[in-house]
Amino acid sequence: MLMALPTLTCVAQEAMAAISTEQSSDVATKLVLSREQCIEIALQDNPTIKVADMEVKRVDYSKKEVIAGLFPAIDFSLAYQRAIELQTINMSMGGQDMSIKMGSDNTWNLGFTATMPIVAPQLWKSISMSDTQILANVEAARASRLDLIDQVNQAYYGLLLAEASYNVLKQNYDNAKINADLIQKKFDVGTASEYDVLRSSVQVKNVEPELLQAEIGIKQAKLLLKILMGMDVAVEIEANTTLKEMQQDMYGYVMGVERDLSQNTDLRTLDIQTKQLKQNVAMKKLAWVPTIGAQFNLAWSSISNGPVFKNINLHPYSNVALSVAVPIFSGGSKLFGLKQAQVQYNEMKLHRENLVRSLNMQVDLALDNINKEIKQIETSAEGVRQAEKAHSIMQKSFEIGAATYLDLRDSELANTASQLAYYQAIYNYLCSTSKLDTLLGKEDTLNIYKNATTEK
Repeated sequence: MLMALPTLTCVAQEAMAAISTEQSSDVATKLVLSREQCIEIALQDNPTIKVADMEVKRVDYSKKEVIAGLFPAIDFSLAYQRAIELQTINMSMGGQDMSIKMGSDNTWNLGFTATMPIVAPQLWKSISMSDTQILANVEAARASRLDLIDQVNQAYYGLLLAEASYNVLKQNYDNAKINADLIQKKFDVGTASEYDVLRSSVQVKNVEPELLQAEIGIKQAKLLLKILMGMDVAVEIEANTTLKEMQQDMYGYVMGVERDLSQNTDLRTLDIQTKQLKQNVAMKKLAWVPTIGAQFNLAWSSISNGPVFKNINLHPYSNVALSVAVPIFSGGSKLFGLKQAQVQYNEMKLHRENLVRSLNMQVDLALDNINKEIKQIETSAEGVRQAEKAHSIMQKSFEIGAATYLDLRDSELANTASQLAYYQAIYNYLCSTSKLDTLLGKEDTLNIYKNATTEK
Protein backbone atom coordinates (compact mmCIF):
# COMPACT_ATOMS: atom_id res chain seq x y z
CA MET A 1 0.00 0.00 0.00
CA LEU A 2 1.35 3.41 -0.95
CA MET A 3 2.00 5.94 1.78
CA ALA A 4 0.55 9.43 1.80
CA LEU A 5 2.95 11.67 -0.04
CA PRO A 6 3.75 15.36 0.12
CA THR A 7 2.78 17.33 -2.93
CA LEU A 8 5.24 17.75 -5.75
CA THR A 9 5.51 21.42 -4.91
CA CYS A 10 6.76 20.60 -1.40
CA VAL A 11 9.30 18.08 -2.71
CA ALA A 12 10.50 20.48 -5.39
CA GLN A 13 10.78 23.33 -2.89
CA GLU A 14 12.78 21.09 -0.58
CA ALA A 15 15.10 20.19 -3.45
CA MET A 16 15.58 23.85 -4.38
CA ALA A 17 16.24 24.71 -0.76
CA ALA A 18 18.86 21.98 -0.68
CA ILE A 19 20.54 23.41 -3.76
CA SER A 20 20.57 26.98 -2.48
CA THR A 21 21.86 25.87 0.91
CA GLU A 22 24.61 23.88 -0.73
CA GLN A 23 25.60 26.82 -2.89
CA SER A 24 25.71 29.24 0.05
CA SER A 25 27.50 26.93 2.48
CA ASP A 26 30.30 24.43 2.34
CA VAL A 27 28.16 21.93 4.20
CA ALA A 28 26.31 19.68 1.71
CA THR A 29 22.60 19.21 2.35
CA LYS A 30 21.11 15.82 1.48
CA LEU A 31 17.56 15.36 0.24
CA VAL A 32 16.14 12.20 1.82
CA LEU A 33 13.58 10.63 -0.52
CA SER A 34 11.31 7.61 -0.39
CA ARG A 35 10.70 5.45 -3.43
CA GLU A 36 7.23 6.97 -3.85
CA GLN A 37 8.63 10.50 -3.76
CA CYS A 38 11.20 9.60 -6.41
CA ILE A 39 8.40 8.29 -8.62
CA GLU A 40 6.35 11.43 -8.05
CA ILE A 41 9.21 13.72 -9.04
CA ALA A 42 10.07 11.60 -12.08
CA LEU A 43 6.47 11.57 -13.36
CA GLN A 44 6.39 15.36 -13.21
CA ASP A 45 9.87 16.33 -14.37
CA ASN A 46 11.10 13.55 -16.67
CA PRO A 47 11.34 14.85 -20.29
CA THR A 48 9.99 11.58 -21.73
CA ILE A 49 6.74 11.99 -19.81
CA LYS A 50 6.45 15.62 -20.87
CA VAL A 51 6.85 14.61 -24.53
CA ALA A 52 4.17 11.91 -24.16
CA ASP A 53 1.74 14.43 -22.66
CA MET A 54 2.49 16.90 -25.46
CA GLU A 55 1.70 14.19 -28.01
CA VAL A 56 -1.77 13.79 -26.48
CA LYS A 57 -2.31 17.54 -26.80
CA ARG A 58 -1.05 17.47 -30.40
CA VAL A 59 -3.53 14.77 -31.43
CA ASP A 60 -6.33 16.72 -29.75
CA TYR A 61 -5.48 19.67 -31.97
CA SER A 62 -5.46 17.30 -34.93
CA LYS A 63 -9.03 16.26 -34.09
CA LYS A 64 -10.11 19.88 -33.93
CA GLU A 65 -8.50 20.36 -37.33
CA VAL A 66 -10.67 17.57 -38.75
CA ILE A 67 -13.82 19.01 -37.14
CA ALA A 68 -13.01 22.37 -38.73
CA GLY A 69 -13.58 20.71 -42.10
CA LEU A 70 -17.33 20.59 -41.32
CA PHE A 71 -17.55 24.40 -41.17
CA PRO A 72 -17.62 26.71 -44.18
CA ALA A 73 -14.27 27.65 -45.66
CA ILE A 74 -14.14 31.28 -46.76
CA ASP A 75 -11.43 32.53 -49.10
CA PHE A 76 -10.71 35.95 -50.55
CA SER A 77 -9.03 36.38 -53.92
CA LEU A 78 -7.73 39.39 -55.82
CA ALA A 79 -6.44 39.27 -59.37
CA TYR A 80 -5.23 41.96 -61.76
CA GLN A 81 -4.42 41.49 -65.45
CA ARG A 82 -2.66 44.04 -67.72
CA ALA A 83 -2.82 43.53 -71.44
CA ILE A 84 0.47 44.08 -73.25
CA GLU A 85 -0.95 43.58 -76.73
CA LEU A 86 -4.69 43.37 -77.31
CA GLN A 87 -6.08 40.53 -79.36
CA THR A 88 -6.83 41.47 -83.01
CA ILE A 89 -9.69 40.14 -85.10
CA ASN A 90 -9.74 40.56 -88.90
CA MET A 91 -13.18 41.01 -90.51
CA SER A 92 -14.41 41.63 -94.06
CA MET A 93 -17.31 44.07 -94.41
CA GLY A 94 -18.58 45.53 -97.69
CA GLY A 95 -15.58 44.21 -99.56
CA GLN A 96 -13.18 45.90 -97.19
CA ASP A 97 -10.88 44.17 -94.71
CA MET A 98 -11.01 45.55 -91.22
CA SER A 99 -8.87 44.85 -88.11
CA ILE A 100 -10.55 45.24 -84.75
CA LYS A 101 -8.70 45.02 -81.41
CA MET A 102 -10.63 43.16 -78.71
CA GLY A 103 -10.33 43.45 -74.92
CA SER A 104 -9.17 46.12 -72.54
CA ASP A 105 -5.96 47.23 -70.95
CA ASN A 106 -6.89 46.54 -67.31
CA THR A 107 -8.93 43.73 -65.79
CA TRP A 108 -9.68 43.57 -62.04
CA ASN A 109 -11.34 40.60 -60.29
CA LEU A 110 -11.86 40.27 -56.56
CA GLY A 111 -14.32 38.46 -54.33
CA PHE A 112 -15.15 35.91 -51.66
CA THR A 113 -15.77 32.19 -52.05
CA ALA A 114 -17.48 30.08 -49.36
CA THR A 115 -17.56 26.28 -49.58
CA MET A 116 -19.13 23.83 -47.15
CA PRO A 117 -19.62 20.06 -47.22
CA ILE A 118 -23.25 19.01 -46.75
CA VAL A 119 -22.95 15.25 -47.06
CA ALA A 120 -19.39 14.03 -46.39
CA PRO A 121 -19.47 10.52 -44.82
CA GLN A 122 -15.70 10.00 -44.91
CA LEU A 123 -15.12 13.32 -43.16
CA TRP A 124 -17.63 12.40 -40.45
CA LYS A 125 -15.94 9.04 -39.94
CA SER A 126 -12.51 10.65 -39.68
CA ILE A 127 -13.70 12.54 -36.60
CA SER A 128 -14.37 9.28 -34.72
CA MET A 129 -11.01 7.98 -35.95
CA SER A 130 -9.40 11.08 -34.42
CA ASP A 131 -11.00 10.18 -31.09
CA THR A 132 -9.46 6.72 -31.33
CA GLN A 133 -6.06 8.23 -32.14
CA ILE A 134 -6.33 10.34 -29.00
CA LEU A 135 -6.95 7.15 -27.02
CA ALA A 136 -3.88 5.61 -28.65
CA ASN A 137 -1.70 8.54 -27.61
CA VAL A 138 -3.14 8.57 -24.10
CA GLU A 139 -2.28 4.88 -23.80
CA ALA A 140 1.20 5.56 -25.16
CA ALA A 141 1.65 8.21 -22.47
CA ARG A 142 0.40 5.74 -19.86
CA ALA A 143 2.87 3.14 -21.12
CA SER A 144 5.69 5.68 -20.79
CA ARG A 145 4.68 6.36 -17.19
CA LEU A 146 4.53 2.67 -16.30
CA ASP A 147 7.93 2.11 -17.88
CA LEU A 148 9.37 5.11 -16.05
CA ILE A 149 7.95 3.89 -12.74
CA ASP A 150 9.65 0.54 -13.29
CA GLN A 151 12.94 2.24 -14.15
CA VAL A 152 12.76 4.41 -11.01
CA ASN A 153 11.95 1.33 -8.91
CA GLN A 154 14.91 -0.55 -10.37
CA ALA A 155 17.23 2.41 -9.81
CA TYR A 156 15.99 2.93 -6.24
CA TYR A 157 16.39 -0.76 -5.39
CA GLY A 158 19.82 -0.67 -7.05
CA LEU A 159 20.80 2.19 -4.76
CA LEU A 160 19.63 0.23 -1.71
CA LEU A 161 21.60 -2.82 -2.86
CA ALA A 162 24.74 -0.74 -3.43
CA GLU A 163 24.45 0.78 0.05
CA ALA A 164 23.80 -2.61 1.66
CA SER A 165 26.80 -4.12 -0.16
CA TYR A 166 28.97 -1.21 0.97
CA ASN A 167 27.93 -1.69 4.59
CA VAL A 168 28.71 -5.41 4.45
CA LEU A 169 32.12 -4.78 2.89
CA LYS A 170 32.78 -1.98 5.38
CA GLN A 171 32.02 -4.36 8.25
CA ASN A 172 34.34 -6.93 6.69
CA TYR A 173 37.03 -4.26 6.31
CA ASP A 174 36.68 -3.12 9.93
CA ASN A 175 36.90 -6.72 11.16
CA ALA A 176 40.00 -7.29 9.04
CA LYS A 177 41.66 -4.21 10.56
CA ILE A 178 40.75 -5.26 14.10
CA ASN A 179 42.18 -8.73 13.51
CA ALA A 180 45.30 -7.27 11.88
CA ASP A 181 45.86 -5.08 14.96
CA LEU A 182 45.29 -8.08 17.23
CA ILE A 183 47.83 -10.19 15.34
CA GLN A 184 50.32 -7.32 15.44
CA LYS A 185 49.98 -7.20 19.23
CA LYS A 186 50.47 -10.97 19.43
CA PHE A 187 53.55 -10.64 17.24
CA ASP A 188 54.92 -7.95 19.54
CA VAL A 189 54.67 -10.33 22.51
CA GLY A 190 56.00 -13.28 20.48
CA THR A 191 52.77 -15.32 20.19
CA ALA A 192 52.30 -14.81 16.44
CA SER A 193 54.60 -15.19 13.47
CA GLU A 194 55.64 -12.50 11.02
CA TYR A 195 53.85 -14.46 8.30
CA ASP A 196 50.54 -14.04 10.15
CA VAL A 197 51.18 -10.31 10.41
CA LEU A 198 51.87 -10.01 6.68
CA ARG A 199 48.89 -12.16 5.74
CA SER A 200 46.48 -10.14 7.91
CA SER A 201 47.82 -6.90 6.43
CA VAL A 202 47.36 -8.25 2.92
CA GLN A 203 43.75 -9.18 3.72
CA VAL A 204 43.06 -5.56 4.74
CA LYS A 205 44.57 -4.30 1.50
CA ASN A 206 42.53 -6.80 -0.53
CA VAL A 207 39.24 -5.47 0.86
CA GLU A 208 40.04 -1.81 0.13
CA PRO A 209 39.49 -2.04 -3.69
CA GLU A 210 36.16 -3.78 -3.13
CA LEU A 211 35.14 -1.06 -0.70
CA LEU A 212 36.14 1.62 -3.21
CA GLN A 213 34.16 -0.13 -5.94
CA ALA A 214 31.12 -0.21 -3.67
CA GLU A 215 31.41 3.55 -3.11
CA ILE A 216 31.52 4.07 -6.88
CA GLY A 217 28.46 1.85 -7.23
CA ILE A 218 26.52 4.06 -4.80
CA LYS A 219 27.46 7.21 -6.73
CA GLN A 220 26.44 5.63 -10.04
CA ALA A 221 23.11 4.46 -8.61
CA LYS A 222 22.34 7.95 -7.28
CA LEU A 223 23.31 9.53 -10.59
CA LEU A 224 20.99 7.21 -12.51
CA LEU A 225 18.14 7.95 -10.11
CA LYS A 226 18.65 11.71 -10.46
CA ILE A 227 18.69 11.43 -14.25
CA LEU A 228 15.38 9.54 -14.22
CA MET A 229 13.87 12.16 -11.92
CA GLY A 230 15.09 14.99 -14.15
CA MET A 231 16.93 16.42 -11.15
CA ASP A 232 20.09 18.49 -11.12
CA VAL A 233 23.09 16.24 -10.52
CA ALA A 234 24.39 18.76 -7.96
CA VAL A 235 21.59 17.83 -5.56
CA GLU A 236 22.62 15.28 -2.93
CA ILE A 237 19.99 12.58 -2.43
CA GLU A 238 19.69 9.69 -0.02
CA ALA A 239 17.23 6.81 0.37
CA ASN A 240 15.04 6.89 3.48
CA THR A 241 15.03 3.10 3.93
CA THR A 242 17.14 -0.03 3.53
CA LEU A 243 16.64 -3.39 1.87
CA LYS A 244 16.30 -5.06 5.24
CA GLU A 245 13.54 -2.66 6.26
CA MET A 246 11.72 -3.23 2.98
CA GLN A 247 11.67 -6.98 3.59
CA GLN A 248 9.21 -6.48 6.44
CA ASP A 249 6.49 -5.12 4.14
CA MET A 250 6.97 -7.22 1.01
CA TYR A 251 5.41 -10.54 1.98
CA GLY A 252 1.86 -11.22 0.88
CA TYR A 253 2.43 -9.67 -2.53
CA VAL A 254 1.80 -12.90 -4.43
CA MET A 255 -1.46 -13.50 -2.55
CA GLY A 256 -2.78 -10.11 -3.70
CA VAL A 257 -1.85 -10.47 -7.37
CA GLU A 258 -4.82 -10.76 -9.73
CA ARG A 259 -4.22 -12.32 -13.13
CA ASP A 260 -6.04 -9.52 -14.90
CA LEU A 261 -4.49 -8.54 -18.23
CA SER A 262 -7.06 -5.86 -19.03
CA GLN A 263 -4.67 -3.13 -17.85
CA ASN A 264 -1.65 -4.45 -19.73
CA THR A 265 -0.48 -1.58 -21.89
CA ASP A 266 0.55 -3.79 -24.85
CA LEU A 267 -2.88 -5.43 -24.91
CA ARG A 268 -4.70 -2.12 -24.56
CA THR A 269 -2.60 -0.64 -27.36
CA LEU A 270 -3.37 -3.63 -29.58
CA ASP A 271 -7.11 -3.28 -28.87
CA ILE A 272 -6.97 0.39 -29.84
CA GLN A 273 -5.10 -0.46 -33.03
CA THR A 274 -7.74 -3.11 -33.80
CA LYS A 275 -10.45 -0.50 -33.32
CA GLN A 276 -8.60 1.83 -35.68
CA LEU A 277 -8.40 -0.89 -38.35
CA LYS A 278 -12.13 -1.61 -37.94
CA GLN A 279 -12.86 2.09 -38.43
CA ASN A 280 -10.57 2.08 -41.44
CA VAL A 281 -12.67 -0.72 -42.99
CA ALA A 282 -15.79 1.39 -42.44
CA MET A 283 -14.01 4.37 -43.97
CA LYS A 284 -13.15 2.36 -47.09
CA LYS A 285 -16.80 1.35 -47.49
CA LEU A 286 -17.88 4.99 -47.38
CA ALA A 287 -15.80 5.65 -50.50
CA TRP A 288 -18.85 4.47 -52.54
CA VAL A 289 -21.20 6.96 -50.87
CA PRO A 290 -21.97 10.15 -52.86
CA THR A 291 -20.82 13.49 -51.44
CA ILE A 292 -22.68 16.78 -51.64
CA GLY A 293 -21.16 20.22 -51.27
CA ALA A 294 -22.34 23.81 -51.53
CA GLN A 295 -20.50 26.87 -52.79
CA PHE A 296 -21.30 30.59 -52.72
CA ASN A 297 -19.39 33.23 -54.67
CA LEU A 298 -19.54 37.01 -54.22
CA ALA A 299 -17.23 38.90 -56.57
CA TRP A 300 -16.55 42.25 -58.22
CA SER A 301 -14.95 42.89 -61.61
CA SER A 302 -13.75 45.92 -63.54
CA ILE A 303 -12.54 46.38 -67.12
CA SER A 304 -10.90 49.63 -68.21
CA ASN A 305 -8.38 51.17 -70.58
CA GLY A 306 -5.56 53.51 -69.77
CA PRO A 307 -3.58 53.76 -66.53
CA VAL A 308 -3.84 50.98 -63.97
CA PHE A 309 -5.73 52.79 -61.24
CA LYS A 310 -7.83 55.02 -63.48
CA ASN A 311 -11.46 54.43 -64.45
CA ILE A 312 -11.91 51.49 -62.05
CA ASN A 313 -15.60 50.67 -61.88
CA LEU A 314 -16.29 47.54 -59.85
CA HIS A 315 -19.47 45.66 -60.72
CA PRO A 316 -20.70 42.97 -58.32
CA TYR A 317 -21.95 39.55 -59.24
CA SER A 318 -22.72 36.42 -57.17
CA ASN A 319 -23.85 32.83 -57.53
CA VAL A 320 -24.70 29.74 -55.51
CA ALA A 321 -23.68 26.25 -56.58
CA LEU A 322 -24.58 22.77 -55.39
CA SER A 323 -22.34 19.88 -56.39
CA VAL A 324 -22.96 16.15 -56.15
CA ALA A 325 -20.13 13.67 -56.67
CA VAL A 326 -21.18 10.06 -57.30
CA PRO A 327 -18.30 7.54 -57.48
CA ILE A 328 -18.98 5.07 -60.31
CA PHE A 329 -15.78 3.43 -61.46
CA SER A 330 -12.18 3.72 -60.30
CA GLY A 331 -10.56 0.67 -61.80
CA GLY A 332 -11.20 -1.43 -58.70
CA SER A 333 -8.92 0.64 -56.43
CA LYS A 334 -11.66 1.17 -53.83
CA LEU A 335 -12.53 -2.53 -53.76
CA PHE A 336 -8.94 -3.67 -53.36
CA GLY A 337 -8.33 -1.01 -50.73
CA LEU A 338 -11.30 -2.33 -48.76
CA LYS A 339 -10.08 -5.93 -49.01
CA GLN A 340 -6.62 -4.86 -47.84
CA ALA A 341 -8.12 -3.12 -44.81
CA GLN A 342 -10.22 -6.22 -43.97
CA VAL A 343 -7.12 -8.45 -44.15
CA GLN A 344 -5.24 -6.11 -41.77
CA TYR A 345 -8.19 -6.19 -39.35
CA ASN A 346 -8.27 -10.01 -39.36
CA GLU A 347 -4.50 -10.14 -38.88
CA MET A 348 -4.76 -7.93 -35.82
CA LYS A 349 -7.31 -10.26 -34.21
CA LEU A 350 -4.87 -13.16 -34.61
CA HIS A 351 -2.07 -11.04 -33.15
CA ARG A 352 -4.25 -10.40 -30.11
CA GLU A 353 -4.79 -14.11 -29.48
CA ASN A 354 -1.04 -14.72 -29.68
CA LEU A 355 -0.31 -11.74 -27.39
CA VAL A 356 -2.74 -12.97 -24.72
CA ARG A 357 -1.05 -16.39 -24.69
CA SER A 358 2.37 -14.75 -24.46
CA LEU A 359 1.30 -12.46 -21.61
CA ASN A 360 -0.20 -15.33 -19.64
CA MET A 361 3.07 -17.23 -20.02
CA GLN A 362 5.05 -14.18 -18.86
CA VAL A 363 2.80 -13.78 -15.79
CA ASP A 364 3.23 -17.48 -14.92
CA LEU A 365 6.99 -17.20 -15.27
CA ALA A 366 7.11 -13.99 -13.20
CA LEU A 367 5.04 -15.51 -10.38
CA ASP A 368 7.20 -18.62 -10.42
CA ASN A 369 10.36 -16.51 -10.15
CA ILE A 370 8.89 -14.46 -7.31
CA ASN A 371 7.97 -17.61 -5.36
CA LYS A 372 11.49 -18.96 -5.86
CA GLU A 373 12.99 -15.65 -4.75
CA ILE A 374 10.86 -15.70 -1.59
CA LYS A 375 12.32 -19.11 -0.76
CA GLN A 376 15.78 -17.80 -1.61
CA ILE A 377 15.31 -14.91 0.84
CA GLU A 378 14.25 -17.30 3.60
CA THR A 379 17.20 -19.58 2.89
CA SER A 380 19.63 -16.67 2.72
CA ALA A 381 18.32 -15.21 5.98
CA GLU A 382 18.93 -18.52 7.72
CA GLY A 383 22.38 -18.67 6.13
CA VAL A 384 23.17 -15.20 7.48
CA ARG A 385 22.09 -16.23 10.98
CA GLN A 386 24.27 -19.34 10.93
CA ALA A 387 27.26 -17.54 9.37
CA GLU A 388 27.12 -14.75 11.98
CA LYS A 389 26.97 -17.30 14.78
CA ALA A 390 29.85 -19.30 13.30
CA HIS A 391 31.94 -16.16 12.90
CA SER A 392 31.24 -15.07 16.47
CA ILE A 393 32.39 -18.46 17.76
CA MET A 394 35.49 -18.41 15.57
CA GLN A 395 36.34 -14.84 16.64
CA LYS A 396 36.32 -15.79 20.30
CA SER A 397 38.30 -18.94 19.56
CA PHE A 398 40.91 -16.93 17.70
CA GLU A 399 41.22 -14.42 20.52
CA ILE A 400 42.06 -17.16 23.03
CA GLY A 401 44.35 -18.94 20.58
CA ALA A 402 42.07 -21.95 19.92
CA ALA A 403 41.74 -21.16 16.18
CA THR A 404 44.10 -20.04 13.47
CA TYR A 405 43.85 -16.82 11.51
CA LEU A 406 43.01 -18.86 8.41
CA ASP A 407 39.99 -20.36 10.19
CA LEU A 408 38.89 -16.89 11.26
CA ARG A 409 39.31 -15.49 7.77
CA ASP A 410 37.26 -18.34 6.28
CA SER A 411 34.43 -17.56 8.70
CA GLU A 412 34.60 -13.84 7.80
CA LEU A 413 34.41 -14.59 4.08
CA ALA A 414 31.49 -16.97 4.64
CA ASN A 415 29.69 -14.33 6.70
CA THR A 416 30.27 -11.66 4.06
CA ALA A 417 29.13 -13.92 1.22
CA SER A 418 25.96 -14.92 3.07
CA GLN A 419 24.98 -11.30 3.74
CA LEU A 420 25.62 -10.26 0.14
CA ALA A 421 23.53 -13.20 -1.09
CA TYR A 422 20.75 -12.22 1.31
CA TYR A 423 20.57 -8.62 0.07
CA GLN A 424 20.86 -9.76 -3.53
CA ALA A 425 17.85 -12.05 -3.01
CA ILE A 426 15.76 -9.17 -1.62
CA TYR A 427 16.82 -6.97 -4.54
CA ASN A 428 15.87 -9.64 -7.07
CA TYR A 429 12.48 -10.08 -5.42
CA LEU A 430 11.70 -6.35 -5.43
CA CYS A 431 12.77 -5.97 -9.06
CA SER A 432 10.63 -8.95 -10.08
CA THR A 433 7.55 -7.51 -8.37
CA SER A 434 8.13 -4.17 -10.11
CA LYS A 435 8.40 -5.94 -13.48
CA LEU A 436 5.18 -7.86 -12.79
CA ASP A 437 3.37 -4.66 -11.81
CA THR A 438 4.47 -3.12 -15.10
CA LEU A 439 3.37 -6.23 -17.01
CA LEU A 440 -0.08 -6.15 -15.41
CA GLY A 441 -0.31 -2.37 -15.82
CA LYS A 442 -1.35 -1.92 -12.21
CA GLU A 443 -2.96 1.46 -11.71
CA ASP A 444 -1.94 1.75 -8.04
CA THR A 445 1.48 3.07 -9.00
CA LEU A 446 -0.09 5.69 -11.26
CA ASN A 447 -2.14 7.08 -8.37
CA ILE A 448 1.00 8.94 -7.35
CA TYR A 449 0.91 10.82 -10.64
CA LYS A 450 -2.85 11.42 -10.44
CA ASN A 451 -2.65 12.78 -6.91
CA ALA A 452 0.24 15.06 -7.75
CA THR A 453 -1.56 16.36 -10.85
CA THR A 454 -4.77 17.01 -8.89
CA GLU A 455 -2.99 18.84 -6.10
CA LYS A 456 -1.01 20.86 -8.60
